[in-house]
Amino acid sequence: MSQPQLRFGPDNPAATYVSHAFAEKTIDTGEAVINYAVAGAPDKPALLLIPGQTESWWGFENAMGLLQDHFQAFAVDLRGQGRSSRTPGRYTLDNFGNDTVRFIALAIKRPVIVSGLSSGGVIAAWLSAYATPGTIRGAVYEDPPLFSSEVNTSCGQGMPQTIGPVFKLMSKYLGDQWSVGNWDGMLEAAKTELPSWLVNAIVPMMFSADGQIPQRMKEYDPEWARAFWEGTVFASCDHARMLASVKCPVLYTHHFRHVDENDGHLIGAASDVQAKRVCELVKLAGQPIDYRSFPQMPHSMHGEAPKQLAELLTEFAAKLKP
Repeated sequence: MSQPQLRFGPDNPAATYVSHAFAEKTIDTGEAVINYAVAGAPDKPALLLIPGQTESWWGFENAMGLLQDHFQAFAVDLRGQGRSSRTPGRYTLDNFGNDTVRFIALAIKRPVIVSGLSSGGVIAAWLSAYATPGTIRGAVYEDPPLFSSEVNTSCGQGMPQTIGPVFKLMSKYLGDQWSVGNWDGMLEAAKTELPSWLVNAIVPMMFSADGQIPQRMKEYDPEWARAFWEGTVFASCDHARMLASVKCPVLYTHHFRHVDENDGHLIGAASDVQAKRVCELVKLAGQPIDYRSFPQMPHSMHGEAPKQLAELLTEFAAKLKP
């Protein structure tokens, strides 16, 4: 018997969402309704936490409990993730960035430090370059796939040599807005449609061993995956040009990475060559960048070591101008 088609997202909330420790709120930015949570008092410095791909705001939940003594921390669901709006055909870095600019203006209403993981780290980089002048005090790039998430990149491995084939698989078997919804078919196809190095290294990290659908995946619009695989997400935003426009201090944490000696594929968010280029471009833009290498750290420091990330954020914030 074939598996019934699965449906998740804001149109099917009973099957999709669960409750969390922090109260959730929404704000309408004009095109998208953005869901978020807040921890900490308004007399503390403002901090905006931006999740990575397939992650909702509550991926920061443990970190928020540690950060609330030092910051008023706002954690958001990006459009297409969590309880925020789905916007078919409009998943681009510029739209994600402008959503957060509007969120800062409407919800935070004061200058802010931004910190994002993975794709959220690329959005943090976008904000550090293109946000309204005076709104971003500093930016934390938590293991972002700068250059490596571009299909045709100017530095190192691009999407086809990194996690891209996984995104292609997700798009094919889940479909935009879960329109296909064949989870079991995707897991089975992964064995034959993905390169062996991705099956062994990436799939176990992304999907549950028992075949169950992780909560974070239920809250994710697979059109994100298609936008990354096809390159439309960055079509109007070249990473090198963006980094050459950074206008605030940066803290960059670089986690586990490995480049295969035979075919050059990359496991991890960015290679050492790409990280070096990020630092060069930010410095050429006239901004300080504090590069921290954590080669044994999994992709999400705030998930694996929230205390360590909280300490880094607090240390970084203390060095910024009031």
